[in-house]
Amino acid sequence: MPRVQRLAEQAFRTLQRFLHVEAVSGVTLLVAAAGALILANSPLAHGYHDFWNLQLSFGIGDYVFSRSLHFWVNDALMTAFFLVVGMEIRREIHEGALSRFDQAILPLVAASGGVIVPALIYLALNRDPAGAQGWAVPTATDIAFAVGVLALLGRSIPVNVRVFLLALAIIDDIIAVLIIAVFYTASLQFSGFAVALLGMLAVVGFQRIGIGSAPLYLLPGSLVWAGFLMAGVHPTLAGVVLGLMTPASPLPMREQPLEMVSRVLKQLRGSDAVEAGDAHRLEQPLRDLRLAHREILPPVSRVQMAMHPWVAYGVMPIFALANAGVSLAGADLSAAGRFVMLGTALALIAGKPLGIVGATWVAVKLGWCRLAPGVSWGGVCLVGLLAGIGFTMSIFIAMLAFTDEAALTAAKLGVLIGSLGAATLGIGWGIVYVRRQ
Repeated sequence: MPRVQRLAEQAFRTLQRFLHVEAVSGVTLLVAAAGALILANSPLAHGYHDFWNLQLSFGIGDYVFSRSLHFWVNDALMTAFFLVVGMEIRREIHEGALSRFDQAILPLVAASGGVIVPALIYLALNRDPAGAQGWAVPTATDIAFAVGVLALLGRSIPVNVRVFLLALAIIDDIIAVLIIAVFYTASLQFSGFAVALLGMLAVVGFQRIGIGSAPLYLLPGSLVWAGFLMAGVHPTLAGVVLGLMTPASPLPMREQPLEMVSRVLKQLRGSDAVEAGDAHRLEQPLRDLRLAHREILPPVSRVQMAMHPWVAYGVMPIFALANAGVSLAGADLSAAGRFVMLGTALALIAGKPLGIVGATWVAVKLGWCRLAPGVSWGGVCLVGLLAGIGFTMSIFIAMLAFTDEAALTAAKLGVLIGSLGAATLGIGWGIVYVRRQ
């Protein structure tokens, strides 16, 4: 192999490992958010806002669907993020921390406390109806950011602490999805549900006839997305539905994948088709190899692994660039706006850890469950602090909760301040916690 090719292969392998480091994805998201803030408060601010308001149109004949870049990022591109969330939930229910009730009860109780207490703190500071609409903004946890910050603390953190945080964040996402569906859904158009149902039936049909190629599901998936949009339900929830529908077991086959690989390799070794370069004779064996390679992992794991770099380093940073650009000079922090900002930030920084640690303590003391091996109360406090990083999902809910631009700006500022404060406190306490281990 030429030296240049060896160096390129090594570089690509290193890059692939680098892209799967959770801490790096968290830092990338932070850089994107910081970039948006800088642009929105610079001489380029006008161009920054105009760019995201550009219209992007798709059409066939007389039918043209035209929306701003903001819409395509928040309502279309973020569907990929929610698809990964749905697949994480599906996998955890099938074989992970949510597969058994006795394992799921502690993160379920902790997550419930981490939703209720921040909502109560926010509502205590925002009693007027306009401000109260944002009660759900500080209830969500950003999985990528929280797990990324935890990864920055190194391998001294017990594995079960990470599992606890991941399970809690996933349940938090389930609650957030339910909140969006129930409280932030406009008037429903049932004709849209018929279109979405048609798309879901097509997905089930594809699965039943054995179609395992993920790109072929784009068409029925698009039907589900369009149906939700027509129905008045936020279309990104289509990603959650499709993620939950993703099979957690490999496609049933006449021959096990590893046995198929062994058979094909034996067939190729005993044939001169490779040396002769006979494409016709190699077509079927190579097709069998591709099929076996694809079906070694279940679709829910395979698709999630394939999508992770695109979501972590594409979708989420673009979302941050599009939505974290808050103009500090133009922010109208009147009395109402200040309380929205303060309520959001305080609920994330204080409400999340108080709710999670408090609910966990009550559940353990009442004997409902017990802490996993290696998880001390210091670890529970660390999880509670990191769960206050609500960046992506919190901003997303804020955009659904507030139509008033001033209130939305205040809520975004509160999310940024609260998430930064929670991350700082989490890292600080994490360093102390690691030294005590």
